[in-house]
Amino acid sequence: MTDITIKLINAVLAVVAGIGIALALYWVLNKLAELLPGRNEDRIKPYLYILPAYLAITVYLIWPTIQSVIASFQNDIGTEWVGTDNYTKLLSDPAFRSTIYNTFLWMLVVPAACIVIGLAVATLADRLSPRGEKFSKTIIFLPMAISAIGAATVWNFVYETRPEGQPQIGLLNAIVTAFGHAPVAWLEQSQLHFNSFMLMVVLLWAQVGFSMVLLSSAVKGVPVDTLEAARIDGANEWQIFFRVVIPQIKGTIITVFITVLITVMKIFDIIYVMTNGNFNTNVVGNEFYNQFSTYFNNGTASAIVVMLMIAVIPIMIYQVRHFKAEEAAA
Repeated sequence: MTDITIKLINAVLAVVAGIGIALALYWVLNKLAELLPGRNEDRIKPYLYILPAYLAITVYLIWPTIQSVIASFQNDIGTEWVGTDNYTKLLSDPAFRSTIYNTFLWMLVVPAACIVIGLAVATLADRLSPRGEKFSKTIIFLPMAISAIGAATVWNFVYETRPEGQPQIGLLNAIVTAFGHAPVAWLEQSQLHFNSFMLMVVLLWAQVGFSMVLLSSAVKGVPVDTLEAARIDGANEWQIFFRVVIPQIKGTIITVFITVLITVMKIFDIIYVMTNGNFNTNVVGNEFYNQFSTYFNNGTASAIVVMLMIAVIPIMIYQVRHFKAEEAAA
């Protein structure tokens, strides 16, 4: 058998075994609930059903978080307590401060650009014929099926730079040299964070489809009566869009913005594959990975992830409150 066949068989067996184990687990839990006397079965059974999920959250999320917080106050090999030295060392390091600045730059640009582009694509696609709308949305959504590492690999070929005089396999440099100019090392241009913006394009390419789908659904959900009333009152299309449509899809816009923002805060795949943080393109996620997996500085890496977690928590709280407000208004 070929390697592909073996891998396919292993994948099928893993899926079958996973489903089988899950079914067996819930069958056992159901039998345990049936052994309880009286109404206790109905009272306890829901908790038994959600018990595996809570156990998974505890093992894979809560416990590692506690360990990370503890390790952040220890030295890099975890042999002694150093207090807040890891945090002090990081925040006093100019390179790490530059990394934080780059991360904030991603947080400011990517979610906003994703909203603008996704909303523009959703609005324009809705004006096409049904077949044209389906085709255009399918093409734009396709990058969502590619992993971040796959997207970075694809765009590495777009930005690829060969020495002047050699054939340019990179798309951008092939165009540049076709017009008689010298090839450009796109990912080494750190002036005004140009290379960081080039990396942001990769994430936008991968995330715009997600933004488009949600925003398109929201736009289609705007009542036609309100649009017709606005036209009767003499509003033009721009006024209708910004004063009627946008206010009514505000909740979806906030949801998409927060979701993309959280994705940006933990991004590392694209940077790791394309520059590994060189040329002033580093971000917090990539720095954590390098500290943990490359330099084996467990204390420093834990301090980074704790700071990132502290930054994410307020956003998550706002998102939960926003969802509850949306449900209450519905």
